Amino acid sequence: MIVEDEIRILNSLANNIPWERHGIEVIALAENGREALDIAGRRMPDILLLDIEMPEMDGLTLAATLLEREPQTRIIILSGHEDFQYAQRAIGLGVSKYLLKPAGEEEILHTVVEVAEDIRRELSEKHSLSELHRMWQSRLPQLQEDFLRSWLTNRYAEWELHKHVRELNMELQVGGSYAVAVCEIDPLSESESRFSPADIPLLQFSLDRIAKECMPSEECRVFGDANGSTVLLFASQSGEPEGDLSKRMNGRITRLLSVVKECLKLTASVGIGTVCGLKDVPGSYQQACRALQERAIYGHEIAIPYLEVRQSERPVEFDTAFERQLEMALYTGDASELMDRYVESAFAEADSSELAYEHLLFLSGVFIRIIQSQGWALKKVLGHDYSYFLSLEGLVSRSQIMEWARRVTGHIGAYLEQERRSSSHQLIKRILATVDQMLAEDLSLHSLAERLYVNSSYLSRLFKKETGESFSGYVLSRRMERAKELLLGDAKVYDAASAVG
Repeated sequence: MIVEDEIRILNSLANNIPWERHGIEVIALAENGREALDIAGRRMPDILLLDIEMPEMDGLTLAATLLEREPQTRIIILSGHEDFQYAQRAIGLGVSKYLLKPAGEEEILHTVVEVAEDIRRELSEKHSLSELHRMWQSRLPQLQEDFLRSWLTNRYAEWELHKHVRELNMELQVGGSYAVAVCEIDPLSESESRFSPADIPLLQFSLDRIAKECMPSEECRVFGDANGSTVLLFASQSGEPEGDLSKRMNGRITRLLSVVKECLKLTASVGIGTVCGLKDVPGSYQQACRALQERAIYGHEIAIPYLEVRQSERPVEFDTAFERQLEMALYTGDASELMDRYVESAFAEADSSELAYEHLLFLSGVFIRIIQSQGWALKKVLGHDYSYFLSLEGLVSRSQIMEWARRVTGHIGAYLEQERRSSSHQLIKRILATVDQMLAEDLSLHSLAERLYVNSSYLSRLFKKETGESFSGYVLSRRMERAKELLLGDAKVYDAASAVG
């Protein structure tokens, strides 16, 4: 905007200087200070080129008023006064440039272009910083969660920990008390029809969302660890008495488990680490994970505190006759009851998850030996339960282990029956083919059993079971059919009789 009370100079400044060639637009002209103030309020110019000597309001007063309203406006004074006091006052007001008349058009253009470049540079820096700040704020929650996950694995020295806490605005007090809890959805039961094991990551994500809604952000940070579990990092409040953190944490966790059950119609369990200082938080996390493993003993829908109790070092006593008993039970169809008794007995004896998993290792070894002794492929027999043999830690609760043992027993029994049927089917096919070949000979059950190297009583029962008729009845039926075929083909009676024995 150009402000000049002499019309000739005003028009010359507006029209004779090639402003547009330099990316500058003249948006308004004014002949006095009062008019300029009104127009500037509406047009909001970036740069104001103005004279000092003007009617109604002089240039310095106009500059002071405008800069008070819009401090970012750049003002270039064009004055006929060489008095230093004018220049000193202009600089004091925040005027960008002070030019003396008669300044040439080239000098004026150069000055305005220079000020314009300053504005463009400042705008660029301002918007770049603004964008960086916006991006930083949008990424900050994720960066904080990444830091917390790394912290749990004890990756930071103490000085690094304090540095990251400051940089990420974590508001973690060095002298405060902390405790970690780890929460997971309990394994799905066999009767669960709405979800399958493939839905567990989605359910765990839902648990994470519920926890973030239930836990006040000033009391607890909620985030996922590298295993997909939900981690709850509780912090003591200012002036909170010692011991209150544990009480508050237990209350919040109890409510969380209740809300999860209400919302998802499923249960979750929590392992709780001990209260500690800032630098010992990774240790509290490890304790919480260890406590959560005790679901193998205590069951589902439970908050389990970490108790540092020395376990007895006595060896686990395994039933050495169990493997043979199970193998026999699989053949007789009584394996399910035997398996239930064994698992119940093992858990009654185990007082920690370590002992429970030792029994689980023994049991998996028994299953593997039985399957391999038959010459079968493990994966083919076990189906989707094969994955648990690769990582038994996937079996995390007593009921899940019991259901797994029952399923595996069922898999082996079903495969055994399938193989038995297949073998029987092959044997019956051989018998039928042999009968057709020997219709003209002396064909008895005993002679055929000797020929096939099987027991005649077994062969008789198997034949009856698979075909629905006795062996002798089948042989007679086939001989009659063959004789009929021969007679219809114009064979003599004595030839047909000889051909069927």
